[in-house]
Amino acid sequence: MNDKPDLTEPRLPFAAASNWLAGAPVEQMAALLASVGDVALMIDDGGQIVDVAGAPSSLRGLQNQLGRRWIDTVTPDSRPKIEDMLSGEPGGRWRQVTQLGDSGDFPVRYLVMPLGVDGLRVAIGRDERAGAVLQQRLLQVQQSLERDYLAMRQAEARYRLLFDMTAEPMLILEADSRRIREANAAAVALLGDGQLPGQSLIDRLEAGDREPAIAFFGAVAAGVDMAPIRVRLGGDAAASLSARVYRQAGTGYLLVRLGAPDMSAPVAGDGFAHAVAAMPDAFVIADRSLAIVAANPAMVEIVQAASEEQLRGRALGDVLGRPGIDLDLIMAQLAEHGVARNVATIVRGLLGGRDEVEVSAARISPDRYGFTLRVVARRLRDLPPAERGMPRSVEQLTELIGRMPLKDIVRESTDLIERQCIEAALVYTSNNRASAAEILGLSRQSLYSKLHRHGLVGLEQLDD
Repeated sequence: MNDKPDLTEPRLPFAAASNWLAGAPVEQMAALLASVGDVALMIDDGGQIVDVAGAPSSLRGLQNQLGRRWIDTVTPDSRPKIEDMLSGEPGGRWRQVTQLGDSGDFPVRYLVMPLGVDGLRVAIGRDERAGAVLQQRLLQVQQSLERDYLAMRQAEARYRLLFDMTAEPMLILEADSRRIREANAAAVALLGDGQLPGQSLIDRLEAGDREPAIAFFGAVAAGVDMAPIRVRLGGDAAASLSARVYRQAGTGYLLVRLGAPDMSAPVAGDGFAHAVAAMPDAFVIADRSLAIVAANPAMVEIVQAASEEQLRGRALGDVLGRPGIDLDLIMAQLAEHGVARNVATIVRGLLGGRDEVEVSAARISPDRYGFTLRVVARRLRDLPPAERGMPRSVEQLTELIGRMPLKDIVRESTDLIERQCIEAALVYTSNNRASAAEILGLSRQSLYSKLHRHGLVGLEQLDD
């Protein structure tokens, strides 16, 4: 509700003003006239200012205009208004003029009232600077809103033009229901229906691709940066599905692109893809820079990752091979022969685990390489113990380089030599422990300890 009085509305006079004001002192009447507005001017019958009263902040040099014609103290465009007020009927309306001041022009709204004494009139003025400032701000805000609205309309026009003219099928989906809100001409041509808005994109996919697509859209809506997946749209048509989430007016939307199918991404329902996913051996595809593009569940498990998405984009060298050795060897074989077979190396898990593996690799496209990893450490541990007299060779010890620290390799070498010497002494003494200890320069107790440590007790029938 606006409580501000309307200054243009005619005012009703007192019904019996002579009864109340006839004996009023002159000083009180002057104070009353000066306090009615922010400024009060006494104007004689010739239109000259003979006296000034008001607040100092509103006078702004008007007290220096005494003796001048009032019409000469305003801007030229305000002079007709002064003439109208001076020649008008008593009880005229308020008029706004631009008053000249010492520090610049300022707006004042005046009401001229005759005093009935020698043609004197009083001009009661109200300072309109605050209102002018608010009006100016309102105008600036309005202009700013108009500029923003125009910029928004231009941006929307550019978006519409780009959205409709792009050659790739583009869709806008509701993040919750995955229903189509908008589709460009390429999407309509691909999906073959001009009434796409309101329909579910999931229903347009092959049955085997619907669950992976739902999981994909759910992850994207949650803010996860997902790599594109391949989907089938019916018949032989396939596409690479990528999406980004954005919010508008508190609602989530998905900007979806249906591009050319990415052959490195498996398609749900594809028998070959299922076979790769079910393989017990790890399988991984890397690009030209050896960044992981795709991996099967066995690869995810062997590197201790949480999901395939955690591996995508990661350098293959972070998890496979001894740094600067094995992958360089594999890539050299690929460059020379196109394939690499049974390269012994190690795989390093993201949580610190380590396994010995055999790697085979092949170039599957100009910028894609496929790798299979078969764990061999468990297989070697499951083999039956080797016969006595067939100890580990020096060649086997050298294979430990890069897999364990040098001090551990030296310890392995020392144990190998010690075991071979003990076994040779036992053979030389026909398995007589006392004689074997004597020729080795050991006490019988020390020899027994070493026999236990090397697992030779029970393998030999030794005499006392």
